[in-house]
Amino acid sequence: MKKFDKDRVLIAVAGPVIALVAAILLTSVVLVASGKNPFEPYRLMIEQVGYSDVQVLIINQASLYYIAALGVALGFRMNLFNIGVDGQYRLGAMMTAVVGAHVALPSFLQVPLLLLVGALTGAFWAGIAGVLKVTRGVSEVVATIMLNAIATSLIGYLTLRENFGVLVGDNVTTGEMKESGWVPGINLGADVGEIYGLVFLAIALGIGYWLVLNRTRFGFDLRATGESETAAAASGVSAKRMVLTAMLISGAVAGISGLPLLLGDAHTYSLSFPAGLGFTAIGIALLGRNNPGGIALAALLWAFLDKASPALDYATPVAYEKEIATIMQGLIVFAVVISYEAVRQWGLRRQQKRVGAELAAAARNTQKKEVSA
Repeated sequence: MKKFDKDRVLIAVAGPVIALVAAILLTSVVLVASGKNPFEPYRLMIEQVGYSDVQVLIINQASLYYIAALGVALGFRMNLFNIGVDGQYRLGAMMTAVVGAHVALPSFLQVPLLLLVGALTGAFWAGIAGVLKVTRGVSEVVATIMLNAIATSLIGYLTLRENFGVLVGDNVTTGEMKESGWVPGINLGADVGEIYGLVFLAIALGIGYWLVLNRTRFGFDLRATGESETAAAASGVSAKRMVLTAMLISGAVAGISGLPLLLGDAHTYSLSFPAGLGFTAIGIALLGRNNPGGIALAALLWAFLDKASPALDYATPVAYEKEIATIMQGLIVFAVVISYEAVRQWGLRRQQKRVGAELAAAARNTQKKEVSA
């Protein structure tokens, strides 16, 4: 049993490590091909971690990535590819900003209300794809891609000045939210910055994700249905109900993934609000193997590459393009798929050899007993 556990840990760790090493090597090849030092960019970015203000930026950005990646991972555990997290995240943030700008309640009511609005908006948007899948058999991949495009158009419509849009300079916003909906963070000084208060929400969601999936009947049913709908149905679990439930929960988590930024810093939704978070979350969930701890490390890595890479533009005597970090992120996603499949095949062969050896040993023992008798 101990050996099996060691193998399982090795298989879990090997995939991300191989993907990361492969991405570094391939990025170095790109640097060498362009006539640049293949090691200097990594040193420059690692140096940035020593600065307190960069550390705060990394933690804040990682909190957004982490929540969004949990939403993706919930779908993956059910064998669903919720590629619509980006639309759910943006629509959830926009609707939360609109409600926050027009409703004024005491803080202890306002903040939960805003969290609920974000979650319900994301759940509703993901639920459309869930209903289409269980009633009409429409692939959630196709449905959520289309819903991303519709979300973009809907946000554009709702932020028109005749609807909820407020023009601030050249930027169209939803207006500043009431202060009772602002979530204070940990202020580390003017030169360092403030850690978002909802970073703790991200931590709580990670713990809740692990507990629900591994310590509840619902989590078992979710994982079982993802592995085999037929086997789950035989044990009395409705596959359609689990598909719809998984999509709703995935969308709800995605819907609040932008709220650490919205309630902790921006206090309004505008054209400059970050886009593409949901697509980044897919790579993070893959690299973290849908495990809350692995996703946390992957989110921190992604945030580090985002926030440390601007230093490459100002390097002396030779400047490096900060897009190197983007290349590396893309290569990680590319490498992680290949490495996981290679590790999975290696694990199967290793397990087959072990089972074969155990069967051979059992046969020898039986033969010895027969001879002794």
